[in-house]
Amino acid sequence: MNDAANSPNRTPLKTVFLDRDGVINEKMHESKYVAGWEEFRVLPGVLEAIGLLNAAGMRVMVVTNQRGVALGLYSADDVRAIHAGFARLLGEQEAHVDGFYFCPHDKGVCGCRKPLGGMFEHALADFPEITAATSVMIGDTHSDMEFGKRLGMRTIFIEGDAERQGPGAELAREMADVRCGSLLEAVRGLLEGAL
Repeated sequence: MNDAANSPNRTPLKTVFLDRDGVINEKMHESKYVAGWEEFRVLPGVLEAIGLLNAAGMRVMVVTNQRGVALGLYSADDVRAIHAGFARLLGEQEAHVDGFYFCPHDKGVCGCRKPLGGMFEHALADFPEITAATSVMIGDTHSDMEFGKRLGMRTIFIEGDAERQGPGAELAREMADVRCGSLLEAVRGLLEGAL
């Protein structure tokens, strides 16, 4: 991989953590949730982006807050079914996600809801070779950027659809190491050494 991350000043990148809604799939308007596979709309370029990460030998982890479970709008099994459907779609393109992690809890009641690091700890339990120093967090919210920063990861903010960004998007933009228009743009930048 020809990557600025491999320069003497940077640790080589090995793991990419991705938020889900707004990065992988179309985000619902604020206070709405993707409750089932029929509502899951993969964003343009996402399958290609994940395939490029796979081809470069990088681990791909999805970490997503799913408060709708706590609110009773859908179940943890619904979330797993969405992730299974996405995994099948990726498989048709000979691509894959190494791990899906989600927080089903409401705000302030757990240690796994981003920006807290519980989902990173769960990934680390499954893949002990992961380190924050060799990871990047790609997301579209303040909690994504704070999650990455707290752990010591590099962070990339995905601009996405301005009408669907939640509160704190401007702060997230400022907090991020890099800003990109899409996951594919971010992945190409990482792999080409531009980010």
